Amino acid sequence: MAKILVVDDDSGVSRAFSRFLEKEGHRTLAASSAEEGLECAAIEKPDLIFMDVRLPGMDGLAAAEKLRGVLPGAPVVVMTGHGTLSTAVEAVRGGAFDYLLKPVSLETVRAVVGRALARRMGRPALAFAREQLADFPPEALLVGRSPAMQELYRQIAAAAAGEATVLLLGESGTGKELTARAIHLHSARSGGPFVALNCAGLPETLLESELFGHARGAFTGAVANRKGRLEAAEGGTLLLDEVSEMSGAMQAKLLRFLESHCFERLGESHTRSADVRVISATNRDLRDMVAANLFREDLFYRLDVLRIELPALRERCEDVALLVAHFLSGRGDERARAEVSPEALAVLESYGWPGNVRELKNCLEHALALARGAGSIGVEHLPAHVVRAVGGEVPESGAFAGGIERLVRQLARKRLEDGEAEGREDYDIHAEVLRIAERAAIAEVLAAVNGNQVQAAKKLGMHRTTLRKKIDEYGLGDQ
Repeated sequence: MAKILVVDDDSGVSRAFSRFLEKEGHRTLAASSAEEGLECAAIEKPDLIFMDVRLPGMDGLAAAEKLRGVLPGAPVVVMTGHGTLSTAVEAVRGGAFDYLLKPVSLETVRAVVGRALARRMGRPALAFAREQLADFPPEALLVGRSPAMQELYRQIAAAAAGEATVLLLGESGTGKELTARAIHLHSARSGGPFVALNCAGLPETLLESELFGHARGAFTGAVANRKGRLEAAEGGTLLLDEVSEMSGAMQAKLLRFLESHCFERLGESHTRSADVRVISATNRDLRDMVAANLFREDLFYRLDVLRIELPALRERCEDVALLVAHFLSGRGDERARAEVSPEALAVLESYGWPGNVRELKNCLEHALALARGAGSIGVEHLPAHVVRAVGGEVPESGAFAGGIERLVRQLARKRLEDGEAEGREDYDIHAEVLRIAERAAIAEVLAAVNGNQVQAAKKLGMHRTTLRKKIDEYGLGDQ
């Protein structure tokens, strides 16, 4: 794919880089001094250079500056095991493409190579990501090319090939439901239903009714017999999300079903059975809960037959640009045409994403709403807490309000012009502006609280039921 020169006096480092890069499909060259590296660069004309700072003879920073004259278009990545602020500043001023502190993870190397080669070929990072996105079918539930995602795909394939129960572990927003759906869609049960039940926040009686169903008169308001999620999932897959929140009594009933596939509806003595594959998910450590006598050990082992741990987004930052391209590719031409400035994309790639993929999606929803009509998403359109977290500057509130006012004026003029061109007088600009502002505010608050709807409702001054309706209305729900 590319010719890459590694200049390092540590032969172990050079060999490790060469092995990894060659496995990635690149051709590698090695040099043990800056002088040798400059000579090799002049002859071989590599596409990318990794340069150590501390070298015998000429140091790497001086060599990096000289390389600009030898190969003005080749990105130079400076590496050091003794990083200081002055070294970083000098490297950037000298024209280094990036500055890495040793030891460098292979994931970081892959990400840097991708960005550097994209720039070398004159392609913006988002355009490069869109090319990579073509490898994923439109119906793809999970998107990513990082080693962590490659391992996840392998585990999904293994789980889909069998019938064992699966335990999905991962932080909130990492895509546990999407992973469960992917297992179902690639399994022999794909022709059957996929049914999900969130066990969190439901009283024990209601959870039992939702899972097993109930008989008429089982409790106040039970005016008719009703099937539960188990029966609804017959022949397919049932996802029990946040299974760690089940009470002890419910854990015992779930254990019985897993052992015998038998259950009774609430308020009924008739024993029923269901052919259902169970996948459970949680963001808590069930082993710790077992040790604290908060979760049944026998149930844990029944659920933990196949375990899949989902990576946090901060562990696969090289997938951020691909995820941005993925989210912008959906729901209409406006999204497909949306662009992200290099500066804004750099912020997105540098942020830690405590809310994971869900937070990234909400962040983009926020940015799209603010950037409407601007042509491109810039740093000024990103949530303030994201920009601040990576050391960026956010405009003062007055300037921010002024920017919003200008955008509203632009939108109003555009709608008036469209109406005149089409001979209409039925403008509803006020409703459209309110809708855009409300959608952006909800997306921002959801991102700030990592999708916690109870907290979001309080911060928005909105009833939780109203918030849920707005989330559905604006398409801001979980992915």
